[in-house]
Amino acid sequence: MSLLTTLSWALPHRLLCSIARSAAYSENPWLKQRFIDTVVRRFDVDLAEAAQPDPSAYPSFNAFFTRALKPGARTPDPDPRALLMPADGRISQLGAIEADGRIFQAKGQSFTATELLGDAEAARVFAGGSFATVYLSPRDYHRVHMPWTGVLRETVHVPGRLFSVGPAAVRGVRRLFARNERLVCHFDTDFGPMASVMVGALLVSGVETVWSGEEIPAYGDDITRKDWRGKGIVLERFAEMARFNYGSTVVVLLPPGAATLAPGLAAESPVRLGQALAYRP
Repeated sequence: MSLLTTLSWALPHRLLCSIARSAAYSENPWLKQRFIDTVVRRFDVDLAEAAQPDPSAYPSFNAFFTRALKPGARTPDPDPRALLMPADGRISQLGAIEADGRIFQAKGQSFTATELLGDAEAARVFAGGSFATVYLSPRDYHRVHMPWTGVLRETVHVPGRLFSVGPAAVRGVRRLFARNERLVCHFDTDFGPMASVMVGALLVSGVETVWSGEEIPAYGDDITRKDWRGKGIVLERFAEMARFNYGSTVVVLLPPGAATLAPGLAAESPVRLGQALAYRP
């Protein structure tokens, strides 16, 4: 375990995230521009594909970080059988969900679908299915889109810690994605249930959805469920679903028989929104 990961156990996660949030939303011209210029330079952000390519035109660091892309900068895989990659980033892990619901995190590390979703009944339908965990780095586009058309059934805000989700933390923190604060989004599709889990991280505690706005914060200590059945919220394949107010991780869960993961994908593979994640039979 890295020194930073070890130290992070003692950090006041929510306090740090609240401070980072205040700075990210600040419209102080000097402060927001210093943050933006530092991230663009350090992480080699490609602003040529942004709808607003001028880094000085953003009113705040958060506006820059959740920037839209130019039309056509990302396109969905043309194969109508393809479930789509939900975000730009890098594959952390992907593969089969074991029969007991266990999901691989890193060498020597795993967690269960029940722990991730905060609900044993909801997790049961994914046993024997497949998963993909996509890490969004600070240089990436930070909006998450739909792998497949779905009707929103329920969201579950699961409180937790806010460890970093970088590679060192993934290797060193047991059950990392089941420890961190997260928003679980359950959809009904023509192949059955699908879950997209927006996992927060240190300094990365903000999650917004297109149907409800800001979901995290507010922070909480109890699991919060919202029932969206009967509300007619249908999101099409490739449509924007949610966004992170700074980089983090999204985990997609699919039930058995729904799709076969696309060949060539593996841990550490760089990926782009819209490329094939899996194929329907």
